Amino acid sequence: MGKETMDLAADDAVEAILRGGLAREARALTAVVPVLRHLLGTEAQGLVSEAILARVRGMILDIAAQLLAAQAGRDPAARVPGGDPAALDALAEGLMGEEALLAHCHALATESLLADRLQQRHAIDPVLSPLLQELIAAEDPAVAALAMATLAAQSRFVQSQRRMELALGELPAELFHALLARVPGGTGDGAGLARLQAGYDEATSRLGLLARLVAAMRRGAVAALALEHAGLALFAAAIASETRCPRGEAVLACQEGQGVRLALLLRAAGLAVPAIERQMVLAEPAAQLPSAIGALTPARAAALLGAGRLA
Repeated sequence: MGKETMDLAADDAVEAILRGGLAREARALTAVVPVLRHLLGTEAQGLVSEAILARVRGMILDIAAQLLAAQAGRDPAARVPGGDPAALDALAEGLMGEEALLAHCHALATESLLADRLQQRHAIDPVLSPLLQELIAAEDPAVAALAMATLAAQSRFVQSQRRMELALGELPAELFHALLARVPGGTGDGAGLARLQAGYDEATSRLGLLARLVAAMRRGAVAALALEHAGLALFAAAIASETRCPRGEAVLACQEGQGVRLALLLRAAGLAVPAIERQMVLAEPAAQLPSAIGALTPARAAALLGAGRLA
């Protein structure tokens, strides 16, 4: 009986260490969106990298321009300059106050910059990973076609990030419809906005394709939990699928200073300690795997993550 009590005390101590680390990382991440909102409206510098700030600002301006183009009956995808600059500035300013949009753009900008860093440090291709090549060559024609569509979408993502753009059709459904409601003069019932709504299909967006591809892999999706083999895009989609966490959270866990969260996500996804260590080295070479991770079951790791989930 005494040994059982000691074991329970040890387990509590292990989890207290992990909860503390997770809470510190969560505080750092939850501060990002308010800081972004502040910096986008001021000339302040230093709290968020200039690369992140520029990409987020560029994506929001691009979204505002597309919305106004659709409202005016023009093709948003053409991105032909036109319209009222004052209306564009006003809509963009309003969009910069939308926390859900800021958080989404921040995750995309972070993903793009992390993928660039992984390519520079470890030669991990941000578009065509070894796993995606294998899936394109799959015997199942449906899987192969889905992988080819994912490849094309990932290539477009890399190019659009370099141009600091974000196509409206790439937004998650809830965010897409919420932004259409922000357009002055209506809630999507104009002809141009109605066409935009009619042509929207979340399943064909990059994020939709990644999620569908991971689902199509079934039990083979464990292969996507190897960052070097899968590439960041599929890796984050696989973590999200296996742990039921938002994909953006999986992306943000791969950045520096988020080692506890990444380790817990990988443990919750079912990886053993040696495999978790390999992913940690790739994501953050200087990071040390929390020694307590090995003492947790995947279910308990998931419970800790759920209790400390980002708002």
